[in-house]
Amino acid sequence: MHLRQQALRIEGLRKAFRSGATELVLFENLSFAVGRGEMLAIVGQSGAGKSTLLHILGALERPSAGSVYFGEQSLNSLSDDQAADFRNRKIGYVWQFHYLLPEFTAVENVAMPLLMRGVAKSEAEHEALSWLEKVGLRPRASHRAGELSGGEQQRAALARALITKPEILLADEPTGDLDSRTSETVFELISRLHEEQQLSSLIATHNMSFARRCHRVLKIENGVAEEVRPEALAD
Repeated sequence: MHLRQQALRIEGLRKAFRSGATELVLFENLSFAVGRGEMLAIVGQSGAGKSTLLHILGALERPSAGSVYFGEQSLNSLSDDQAADFRNRKIGYVWQFHYLLPEFTAVENVAMPLLMRGVAKSEAEHEALSWLEKVGLRPRASHRAGELSGGEQQRAALARALITKPEILLADEPTGDLDSRTSETVFELISRLHEEQQLSSLIATHNMSFARRCHRVLKIENGVAEEVRPEALAD
């Protein structure tokens, strides 16, 4: 894959944690690239390192060894402030838990990333309403987070992740807390917005049905990552 076609490039990535004299190696020598406009599923057992890998790719955590490149930019070389700026401009996150602020309404939660950038409240909330329309929540804009259903909360979280117009979406078990019907609705929404917003998306999931619908699948097992054909995944 040519450099200009790559959204992310990962070279020789290693992550280990120390517990006393013991070293726990989550993964090592991970090397792969994510193409622009590509949707990549990351699968593996709980504890395999899927979440940690997403944290590293989103400049939330540093690897023990190896490099992550966004275009020609090495994320390893970023200071903490530069990493925070990179995350705010280039990355959208959706986690298993929505992390909406319960005391704020849906529109206020979605507007939050723009407000943190210094955008005027009226402009930020206007953009937030537009995004709530995109995820089918415009009628729920004035409801507080706790008044939304689980699926609605996750749709609001997705709108919040994308309001800054990131280039990369990182989703960590985005349907893990939802029932099967709601999960399908949320995954279809992620797929649609991935296409509409021309995102490069990495989705960590236990749902093999969803993983099969991604362009590529990376499986992490026993500290090693291998690419598997989506259609070869079993439920």
